[in-house]
Amino acid sequence: MVIEKNTVVSLHYRLTNNDVLGELVEETFGSDPLVFLYGAGQMIPEFERQLAGKVAGDQFSFGIKSEEAYGEYDQDAVVLLPLSTFEMDGTVDENMLQIGTIIPMSDDEGNRLNGQVKEVTQEGVVIDFNHPMAGVNLYFTGTVESLRPASETEIAHGHVHGPGGHHH
Repeated sequence: MVIEKNTVVSLHYRLTNNDVLGELVEETFGSDPLVFLYGAGQMIPEFERQLAGKVAGDQFSFGIKSEEAYGEYDQDAVVLLPLSTFEMDGTVDENMLQIGTIIPMSDDEGNRLNGQVKEVTQEGVVIDFNHPMAGVNLYFTGTVESLRPASETEIAHGHVHGPGGHHH
């Protein structure tokens, strides 16, 4: 069996910035593998494209440019919001406004966004709405552990069920 649409893929990977010698971002070796339904839109499209046609036991290594991953860093996505934005019942939760805290928010149209607190000033709170990996070139190395055909239910739901997947 090869990796193609509607295949459940289980793999281990190591992700670094820019190239194989870059700073470690995350890895699954020594823990549970990444399990996903290939072709369901859960993964970065270029990640899937690089895995197409591989079989269990294959090793892989490839880079993905930032614009094909989480996009370029957008300075316009860093905004100053008034402190009143963060008031609940007339007070601001100081613990929530710590540098580095990720705050779930929504825009005027109800779209959900995650913003990271960058700075707290008298004028307000500087929030960065860029993805944490925006502007970063990604480099993956790893091994395809196992493959299996997705069940009809998994295909209909758009995700893997059972070990490594979703539990209903």
